Amino acid sequence: MTNRFPLLLALAASTALSACNLAPKYSRPEPAVPVALPQGGVYPAAATDAPDISKVGWRDFFVDDRLRKVIQLGLDNNQDLRLAAANVLQARAQYRAQRADLFPAIGVTGTGTYTNTAQFAASSGGAVGGAGGVQDVQNFSVTGGVTSFELDLFGRVRNLSRAAQEQYFASSEAQRATRVSLIGEIASAWLTLASDREQLAIAQNTLKAFQQSLDLTRAQFRIGTASELESRQAETSYESARNDVATAQTQIAQDINALQLLTGATVAPELLPESLGDAKATIDALPGNVPSEVLLRRPDVLQAEHQLIAQNANIGAARAAFFPSISLTATVGSIASTIGKLFGSGTDTYTVSPTASLNIFNFGKNQANLNYSKASRDAAVATYQKTIQTAFREVADALAQRGTIEEQLRAQSARANAAEVAARLSDARYRAGVDSFLTVLDSQRSAYAAEQSLVTTRLTRASNLVTLYRTLGGGLD
Repeated sequence: MTNRFPLLLALAASTALSACNLAPKYSRPEPAVPVALPQGGVYPAAATDAPDISKVGWRDFFVDDRLRKVIQLGLDNNQDLRLAAANVLQARAQYRAQRADLFPAIGVTGTGTYTNTAQFAASSGGAVGGAGGVQDVQNFSVTGGVTSFELDLFGRVRNLSRAAQEQYFASSEAQRATRVSLIGEIASAWLTLASDREQLAIAQNTLKAFQQSLDLTRAQFRIGTASELESRQAETSYESARNDVATAQTQIAQDINALQLLTGATVAPELLPESLGDAKATIDALPGNVPSEVLLRRPDVLQAEHQLIAQNANIGAARAAFFPSISLTATVGSIASTIGKLFGSGTDTYTVSPTASLNIFNFGKNQANLNYSKASRDAAVATYQKTIQTAFREVADALAQRGTIEEQLRAQSARANAAEVAARLSDARYRAGVDSFLTVLDSQRSAYAAEQSLVTTRLTRASNLVTLYRTLGGGLD
């Protein structure tokens, strides 16, 4: 009879593998966005030779060596990234635990029993007499087999395993999304620090110019060639610039704190930029004719799709609960009165215990679970579609900004140039007695504001490329 056990296991396995699957057939929802990203108008003309940013690794996209080192520091130490990695390990462990239910659990048990039994002798007349002695009884057994293996005839266990697998895949994509986002955030923080340091330099230079004007008007006021009004106006501009210097210094300290939070470590001073013009941070890549399908490769979109597939599988598991659950317990072994005879002939033993259970009435629990699974699937579809729509909007916004940023930069550069020349001319005219000091102050303020706006526009341009890298999925290699 023992030889029948392997056949029994093979039959159980083949039955489980050939079982039906009650999960709905999965088909990817059609993205509720246009087939192509916006073109024409404010959007930039397609560049035929431009690389696909989503396939360019971050080490190739970011060309400043200092920025590369700061990004690598963040990838090695950022706590959000470590949390995402731990979530992946958790999901993988849960998947493996759930997948184990697809296979029989096989165990071995050994027992030994010692029983002391009193024996009684019968009298000559047939009555029970005194004690006849004590007998020791021993039994030894070894059994091994399958304990409560569910024959997955309706796909419940397989669908639960598939759902756990898809959640594992989703957590892996979430980790990738976290990495892409972190790389973009570090680059943006690094560029912001460069911009703020440049703004500080402008404020300090302006403070010196306003100091000279203030000293001049105070001296003129003392000798009576300038009014107190002019002196106070010069003082107002000077104090405003002094405030700007202090504010910029605070902002720079906060920028460094933010950068160190993102990297999860102290960033060495030599890895920090001095100004935006210090070095080129990224390749000047402009996406060409990019179809909206490229958004389907974004990690957050793939994460949403894996979660949708998981919910689809959960419907199959919920449907299987309406059908009988069939379990099998089977063991083979040997039993003997002594250990030496345990594996001898004639000691074989086996048990086969199939069990079927079906809830006849459970107050609608199965139907409620099925309805919940279907509603969860519908919610996952909506989440998937919204994730794609959000991705489309992010890329479209970045492209719209990219299409006009060069024109903005040219305009701001021309404005800063003109304002600087106007400030020099008005100062010369004031010293020659042609213009009032109010004209000089106005020209100086205009020049100061124009320089600040130019730096802000340059930051916008640099950040726009980083945004395109991030919103198009970014390369991680």
